[in-house]
Amino acid sequence: MNTQQSTAKNVISPIKAFSDNYIWAISANHCDQLILVDPGDANVCIEYLEKHHKTLSAIFITHHHADHIGGIEALHQYCQDKGWQIEVYAPLHENIPFATQKLQQGDTVELPTFDLTFNIIDLPGHTLGHIAYHADDILFCGDTLFSGGCGRIFEGTPQQMHTSLTCLKELPERTRVYCTHEYTLANLTFALTVDPTNIELVHYYNQVQELRAANKVTLPSSILREKQINPFLRCHDEKIQASVQEYSQQAMNSVLETFTSLRRWKDTF
Repeated sequence: MNTQQSTAKNVISPIKAFSDNYIWAISANHCDQLILVDPGDANVCIEYLEKHHKTLSAIFITHHHADHIGGIEALHQYCQDKGWQIEVYAPLHENIPFATQKLQQGDTVELPTFDLTFNIIDLPGHTLGHIAYHADDILFCGDTLFSGGCGRIFEGTPQQMHTSLTCLKELPERTRVYCTHEYTLANLTFALTVDPTNIELVHYYNQVQELRAANKVTLPSSILREKQINPFLRCHDEKIQASVQEYSQQAMNSVLETFTSLRRWKDTF
């Protein structure tokens, strides 16, 4: 699994921040432009820009939590000092500093320099205004979908989070999932507790163990892989339902009940 993912025109690289955050950097191969996704820490971003001789042209924000927006102010000042024009794309329904374009479901972000057009997807659940950016086979989904797991429900409802995850599950299977935390190994440990006979999950767990032992990034994942191994995307599966029912000692009468109990189980795991 590569720490950099390249296309004909662009490279997507992780910038490590805090204990387990990834700030994704989209670089254009043919020029010095760069986009940052959820820059919670300005210092590591500025170090990256200067090391790679890049010009920051845009910031994508998925939601308002501090570890995703904490670097915006300093980056905005840095760009001003450099004389760079910068766009800050942010959720319509959240208060994001220095936002220049507020986005919601159905909006698009066109980036001719990168030959990319991102479609905006509303993903309430983790926060009420959470959004994702989807272009071709690229998905920046913030803290909604993780490899092997999903985000905690801080502001929304289980119904909203389940609906948001179902929306992402319906994206093309080749879609690469760029979530923003290195939670994969911990998520898979829980997933194996729920779904211990899933051979795809066992193989993936072993692969991720090797990557983390070498201090390597486990992302991006893919929609195909998550549909195979992520219990939060498989609450319709009888094995998941039976496992959740055994844990909760309550009958699971719907997919939503299974998802709600599964998320509660993970919260205390």
